[in-house]
Amino acid sequence: MIPDAEFGYELLVCRWAELAWHPDGDPTPAIVARQIGTRERRWDVLVVEVDPAGLRQRRAFGKRELDRELLGIVREAPAEWTWYRDTLAKPAYPWRYVREAIHRAADRDLIDERTRKGKIEIRRRRPYPDWVRRIVAIENKPDLTASAAATLSGQLEYDVEAGLLDETWLATETTGDRLEPALRREMPVEAGILLTEFAGGVDPDAATVEWLPSDLGRAVSNAPDQRDRDLRRLVLAERAYGRGFRSYHETMRPDCRHFRLERAGEAMVPDCAAKGRCPTARECSGSCESFSPEPPGWRTKGWPIEGGPGKGIETLLDRRRERFRYRMLRR
Repeated sequence: MIPDAEFGYELLVCRWAELAWHPDGDPTPAIVARQIGTRERRWDVLVVEVDPAGLRQRRAFGKRELDRELLGIVREAPAEWTWYRDTLAKPAYPWRYVREAIHRAADRDLIDERTRKGKIEIRRRRPYPDWVRRIVAIENKPDLTASAAATLSGQLEYDVEAGLLDETWLATETTGDRLEPALRREMPVEAGILLTEFAGGVDPDAATVEWLPSDLGRAVSNAPDQRDRDLRRLVLAERAYGRGFRSYHETMRPDCRHFRLERAGEAMVPDCAAKGRCPTARECSGSCESFSPEPPGWRTKGWPIEGGPGKGIETLLDRRRERFRYRMLRR
């Protein structure tokens, strides 16, 4: 099964990475997410290789991601009660925004907060762990043409030079022949190439390595802006931790009577009964001409009691995401 849309292919690559990472054959604990990025670049797939012991400690901070402001507070909060201005780094923006972030952190039980003599004091509840080992990006292009290769080469060159990744890969569907040398030459030599075969669905053997990538992390490990780089990488890892790749139900309409999940080997992808294929995230919206809300009777009777089939799909995807997280913790 190869979905018509690149969105469906992206989900298949995510599920394969969840099953079989790392491609060199050495099993590596990792969290897989999609459509994570920065202001300059958004990656199709992001694989965050983790330290299982550190991930167990990270779990104590909750299931939701920590944004840049919360990370600064959680990582710098002292072991003893201290006025926040004496312990936190001076920000590039007004202190009132720091106070707002402190209140948010306290509301989520990430730190302790109190007011003494008109001053806000903070204290950490637990140290923030070092749980991220490496960050890897995969760019997806199931049908790699010459024009697509030219466009991707610029994106992959950015990945090589930006200093945020440890590896960058291109995933493309196999045609039965070796990747054309002309297309391969378009790619930076530092980028790896994966050939996927999803005609029979997803399984651990559904992708092979055509070209191994270079280790991009070594070149920037002693960069002068290493502190800022480390924080930006951690922000990416936190986004991946909080969202995963099954969060598409938050932007699609599983409450439509035509929405369903179809199996593709060991993966499940959205399917639209009205279109007869995997829809894109943009197509599956309330403005779709085929959109038909679930009848009220579906939401009040039968399974599940909490709602209709759409609510059941959301619950299923959330449970699968959490189950995979738990599997990483046991490694």
